[in-house]
Amino acid sequence: MQNDSLYKEIWQILEEQPMLDPHTHLTPSHLTARGLHDILLYHMVVSDLYSAGCPDGARLSDFPDDNEAYSRLERAIPYVKYIQNTSCFWGVKIILKDLYGWDEPITENNWKELDDIIRAKYADPNWNKELIKRSNIKRFCTELARRGDGSFDYICDYSLEWAFFTRAQWGCFDTALLELEYTWNMDQHGSPLPVTVNRDALNFKRTLKTIDDVDAALTHFFDKVPFDQITNIASHFSCDVNYREVTAKEMETALKNRDSAGPSERDIYANYIFNRYLEMYRERNIGKIMQFSLGAEPLPYETGAKMRTETVFELAQIFSRNPDLKFNIHNASEHQNQAFCTLARELPNVSYTGFWWHNFFPGQIRKIFRQRLDMIAMNKWVGFISDAYCLDWTYAKTILVRAQMTEVLREKVLQGQYNVDTVKFIAEQILYETPKNLFDIQI
Repeated sequence: MQNDSLYKEIWQILEEQPMLDPHTHLTPSHLTARGLHDILLYHMVVSDLYSAGCPDGARLSDFPDDNEAYSRLERAIPYVKYIQNTSCFWGVKIILKDLYGWDEPITENNWKELDDIIRAKYADPNWNKELIKRSNIKRFCTELARRGDGSFDYICDYSLEWAFFTRAQWGCFDTALLELEYTWNMDQHGSPLPVTVNRDALNFKRTLKTIDDVDAALTHFFDKVPFDQITNIASHFSCDVNYREVTAKEMETALKNRDSAGPSERDIYANYIFNRYLEMYRERNIGKIMQFSLGAEPLPYETGAKMRTETVFELAQIFSRNPDLKFNIHNASEHQNQAFCTLARELPNVSYTGFWWHNFFPGQIRKIFRQRLDMIAMNKWVGFISDAYCLDWTYAKTILVRAQMTEVLREKVLQGQYNVDTVKFIAEQILYETPKNLFDIQI
């Protein structure tokens, strides 16, 4: 198909279309891969390796020393041959071939040579500019906590990822309280708790015992957020939570039962805190769009795709009760994507973004892309987020997504639904204009 003239024409349109990336975890102090570990041990690939038998299932730390990076690579390399079929490894191959000129298998005998090549490129002060140019991305949004000294503000906007009041944790039923206590015990905003938190490592001086404590902690949260430095707030909707309105009396009783909390208390904590959060958000007239991830629930090391059918309309009630607030969703579960598309069609304050986590695979991308093209106006959804931790993976993901979009758009042209001019307009909207307008990105 790639030799087909229409395929080539659409690919060129997408390749030449400038893009915005409104959700990443880039760290401006090291935008590109620092070594092979940043490419081969990206957490999506770690999951592939772990499934193939590699003993390490946990993420690499954000700032690994050479001992950690090398020891993890040594344990991972024997399992690389088993994951050559995966689309995550396709991303690895794209990076190594296009960016580093490496087109050989990775083995126990040659990985250090490859690591040296990547480290040499990282040392080149112009390498990050080259990767940005190749990706054709004009601006990125990353976590505010990763901003550093602000020297990359000319290409970066920032999202607040600090507290996830409606997220669940593995085997934990008071997560909403932990998330709020985490911020209440900090003097300034910071990074979020990890996907799977070790609560034994949390030693809070201030804990939530009453509803007044909840209000005090939320006030502290809002007072510590520099809203003038961000374009949006990012959080997560767990589909384990049953979303509903709860009373103050329910919350008071649930707080007293914290030591024996179960699913019922979990739902009360999350709903009460989140609804109170939205009230304060409105009272302070913040106005920033709120990003919510959805459809990925914790497992011991990472997450799995999960979606309850009821979650769709429980969230619809939240969206409809707050018509003056803007909600943007990126979903990790293909299940119920059609149902969520109907919400974007009927609720003006709901929009969607990209293909996230367990949906970032070619088959899911094509299916979701088709549904959104057919169901949602193009100023209500964003065609790309990388969710990447380095520019190398941003580049690879642009290739993966363009390939799927090209195939679907070619199909639409052949069916007579679109012509080439329509394809150009769609690309301009979903890859540039819509993210610029939804997230108020200043170009």
